[in-house]
Amino acid sequence: MPETHPPELVIVLDFGAQYSQLIARRIRECDVYCEILPANTPAAEIARLKPRGIVFSGGPSSVYEEGAPRCDERLFTLGVPILGICYGHQLMAALLGGQVVPAASREYGQADLHVLQAEALFAGLEGDRVCWMSHGDTVLAPPPGFAILARTEDTPVAAMGDPARRFYGVQFHPEVTHTPWGKELLRNFVLGVCGCGGTWTMRGFVAEAIAQVRATVGSGRVLCATSGGVDSMTLAALIREAVGDQLTCVFVNHGLLRKGEAEQVREAFAEHLRFPLVYVDAADQFLERLRGVTDPETKRKIIGREFIRVLEAEADRVGEVRFLAQGTLYPDVIESGTSTAAKIKTHHNVGGLPERMRLQLVEPFRRLFKDEVRRVGTELGLPPALVGRHPFPGPGLAVRILGEVTPERLEILREADAIALEELRAAGLYDEIWQAFCVLLTLRSVGVMGDQRTYAYPVVLRAVTSEDAMTANWARLPHEVLARISSRIINEVRGVNRVVYDISSKPPSTIEWE
Repeated sequence: MPETHPPELVIVLDFGAQYSQLIARRIRECDVYCEILPANTPAAEIARLKPRGIVFSGGPSSVYEEGAPRCDERLFTLGVPILGICYGHQLMAALLGGQVVPAASREYGQADLHVLQAEALFAGLEGDRVCWMSHGDTVLAPPPGFAILARTEDTPVAAMGDPARRFYGVQFHPEVTHTPWGKELLRNFVLGVCGCGGTWTMRGFVAEAIAQVRATVGSGRVLCATSGGVDSMTLAALIREAVGDQLTCVFVNHGLLRKGEAEQVREAFAEHLRFPLVYVDAADQFLERLRGVTDPETKRKIIGREFIRVLEAEADRVGEVRFLAQGTLYPDVIESGTSTAAKIKTHHNVGGLPERMRLQLVEPFRRLFKDEVRRVGTELGLPPALVGRHPFPGPGLAVRILGEVTPERLEILREADAIALEELRAAGLYDEIWQAFCVLLTLRSVGVMGDQRTYAYPVVLRAVTSEDAMTANWARLPHEVLARISSRIINEVRGVNRVVYDISSKPPSTIEWE
């Protein structure tokens, strides 16, 4: 499916930053479409996209070290506004004739910023403010034509600007919540400096996506892989709106689902979407392929390939199917590895796909974050209970069992997970959490039950808060809720004698364990 861009586009050039995706999200929250491209993208290629603005991300390098990432310097001749953040700020200064040096005193964490000139970038943001710093180098002197806009006690050029050329740089990170007014600064850049109108909305996206699907599919038939999650249910609703009866929705039960999920998905589909759903029970087929497999990347690739084979067989049964619709999201693409992002894990619907496929992919959400898909679902009339459903990985419980997937381990994990979710709903916490689930460790630990020694599995409870799954923090669940979950799992699930709570954030951890 060919990709098109809204007329107002802002590009983030990624220099290896931890928060490049967060910059893009913050700009999209200003109702301006934003995409991430590699730092070395040629200026001619960027010019063809006709961006209204460019943002240089941060990054771990020093601008004066050998091999440090660089941009195409012809970007500065395009007449397009540019904002440099952290490393991007330093790179702009170095390339345009400023002075960048190792900082005499490195800044990591919150810092007091004094705004010297409250114009353009800092419009409405005058005075002293708290910002978030994370840097070892500093701009000692700005390039010719730049004025110093802000400073901190340790950073003489914490922000700089050349209004004539519309070039700006900030040493701090406006995209993180630790700079509480940072979104306003980014809004000033994209709406004020770049002159964007803030017209990119989910309603507009829905209309454009429907038109694009129609243009791509024509009179062909489409198969939509539907898992029951918000991504695939929203996708099914959008594709149905675009091509009507040319769509066949297929729910593949790979045997890696949560307790009662197959029945719940079929009921939800019938109640909310009200058009036919083909159910395929392929549990034995998937479990056989996974027998003896312990490596998580291998699991994901096996599941991705097997999904396609099952769907291709169903396409043959339906007849004349040329397209496969998937609910692939932007984080799936990023975490599976791109030229700007290292591979974190292969998502089964991206890097796990076979090299040769008979069906052409249709992926309208490939450039959306999860919360944006939820807004699309709301636009399409899906109910809050479905739109707010916690994410569930395509490989299912296979990536929540550390080690080989067996029927016994699946049953243990299903029961433990069901108890955890039931207690979170009973406590009124389910909708406050981005994602909650259990992980089964396949090592064993010693315990005592009924005055006898046990040697059984530990279960890990994981619950996180997040906006888009690119970053996440562990949920501060009440101790009494944790106690009830632990007590019930140990007492009700045979084969478990220990429950632990994961208090890791992303990064450095990921939300899922595999």
